Amino acid sequence: MGRIERALISVWDKTGLVPFARTLAEAGIEILSTGGTARVLREAGLPVVELSDYTGFPEMLDGRVKTLHPKVHGGLLFVRDNPEHQATVAAHGIRPIDLVVVNLYPFEQTVARPGVTYEEAIETIDIGGPAMLRSAAKNHASVTVVVDPADYPIVAEQIRQNGQTTPELRRRLARKVFERTATYDAAIRTWLAQQEPETDPGTRPPEHLWIHAPRVQLLRYGENPHQSAAVYGRFGEYFAQLHGRELSYNNILDLTAAAALMAEFAEDPPTVAILKHTNPCGVGQGATLREGWEKAFATDRQAPFGGIIAVNRTLDGDCAAAIAEIFSEVIVAPDFADEALEILQRKKNLRLVRQLKPQPPAPEWETRSVGFESWLHQTRDRVPTPPSGVKVVTHRAPTETEWRALRFGWRVVKHVKSNAIVYAGPDRTLGIGAGQMSRVDASRIAVWKAHEAGLSLAGSVVCSDAFFPFPDGLIAAADAGATAAIQPGGSVRDPEVIAAADARGMAMVFTGVRHFRH
Repeated sequence: MGRIERALISVWDKTGLVPFARTLAEAGIEILSTGGTARVLREAGLPVVELSDYTGFPEMLDGRVKTLHPKVHGGLLFVRDNPEHQATVAAHGIRPIDLVVVNLYPFEQTVARPGVTYEEAIETIDIGGPAMLRSAAKNHASVTVVVDPADYPIVAEQIRQNGQTTPELRRRLARKVFERTATYDAAIRTWLAQQEPETDPGTRPPEHLWIHAPRVQLLRYGENPHQSAAVYGRFGEYFAQLHGRELSYNNILDLTAAAALMAEFAEDPPTVAILKHTNPCGVGQGATLREGWEKAFATDRQAPFGGIIAVNRTLDGDCAAAIAEIFSEVIVAPDFADEALEILQRKKNLRLVRQLKPQPPAPEWETRSVGFESWLHQTRDRVPTPPSGVKVVTHRAPTETEWRALRFGWRVVKHVKSNAIVYAGPDRTLGIGAGQMSRVDASRIAVWKAHEAGLSLAGSVVCSDAFFPFPDGLIAAADAGATAAIQPGGSVRDPEVIAAADARGMAMVFTGVRHFRH
C-alpha cells in the first residue's frame, strides 16, 4: 500500500481533532472537510478543502445531502489494484480517499434529554456519516477509518512512522465502525418503538432482541475459575468501588441482587440485608443500622461468612464495627461515613461499593442466556409490595402487628430462590428456606434454621412465593408457631388450605401475585 494522500474529516465530537489533523497536515495529507469541522480546522490554521468544492456539488436540503456523492463513495470503495475500477474512477475524475474520520450526530444523547421533541430527535439521525463509515470500513484493505477519537493517537503515530497504517489496525478500526453503526441503528429502532404506545407500550417483548453494551471491564474469571467473563453495559453508572480487590463475576451477581432487595426498603427505617449466592439469609431493621444488623445476622450466623451486605442508609462507624467482626466479600451502601471507611479499609480484601443511583424505574427488562444460542427476555418483577388487591381469605383477619410482619416478609420472599419460604416478624426475618424442590422442604429448612439460630417462631408470619399446593405446608407452618400467612393463592386446593388455616386460628391473605425466582 502507498502512503495516505487524502483524508475526509467530518465529526460531531471534536475532541482531539485539531492535534490529530495537524499530524495529517504535517505528513502532507490533503484534508477534505465540511461545515463546522472545516471551520474549526481553518481557525487552527490548517489547510482544508471544502467537500463541496471537491465534488463540484453544493450542500443542499439543510445539509442533509453533502457527502452522498460518487466522488466521495467512489473514492472510498474502489479496489485499488483492480484495473477495471482504476479505469472507471479515472474516467469520472474520482480520486482516492485513503482516510476517513467521522463520528455521528448525537442521537442517543438527544433522545435522553428531557422534553426533546419528535422533530428534534429525527433531525439528529445521521445518514451521511454511517454511509461514509460503512464504505470506508468495507474497503479497509485500502482505507483507514476512525470513528472513535480514542484511536487518534495510534493512527497518528503510524502515519508519522510509515505514512500509512498497518492492515491489522485497519481491520480493528473497521470492526469498531460496524459495532458503532449497529449500536446507533439499534438506538434509533428502540426510540422509534417507544413512540408507538399502542403497539409497543413498554411491556411487550420486541420482535428482535438487540443487546448492544460496551464492555466495562474484564473479570478475572467467571462463575468458576475455568470460565472467562466480563461485565458490560452501564454498571459503572450505578456502582463505584471504593476499596478492596477487584469485583468478581459472583460479586457482581450478589451485589446487584443485594441492591435490588434493598430497593424494597429504600423508604423504610434503617435496614440491613445479608445475602449469599444471591439469596437473602437475613434482613433486619431498627432505629439504627446497628440494630438492623443484629437482627439480620441473628437470622443465620453461619451463612453470612463470605456474604454480601447491603444497607439503605449511609453506613456509620457503629454498624461498620459490628460488620467487621465477620468475614464479608462486599458491602454495598448509598455512602460510607469516614469512620466506617477507616474501620473497613483495614480489611484489604473487603470490597466496599457505593451505589451511585437507584435502580431504573419499571418496566426494566432482564435477559438470560439459556444456552443453545437462545435467550429469555422479560420485564423485571417490580409489582408493588404487597400488591393492590390483597384479600383476606380466612375467618380471622391479621392483626396490625401481623400485617406489618406480612408486608416485611413478602418483600423479602420475592428475592429468595424458589421454592421460597420466609418466616418473619414486623422488622426482621426469622427463618428462610430457599431453592428447594418441595415447598414443604423449604418450610422445614426455614424452621430448622430458626431453631439453629435460637429464634422462636411463635407468633411469626409465614410468606410463600407461590401457592401452597396442599395443606401440609401451611399445617407445618402453624405447627412451627406461625399465626398468619401470605401467599399468592390460585391452587385447586385453596379451599382445603384455607380450611386448615381456619381450623388453627390462623389469618391468611392472598396477593394474587406469584414471585417465582429460578
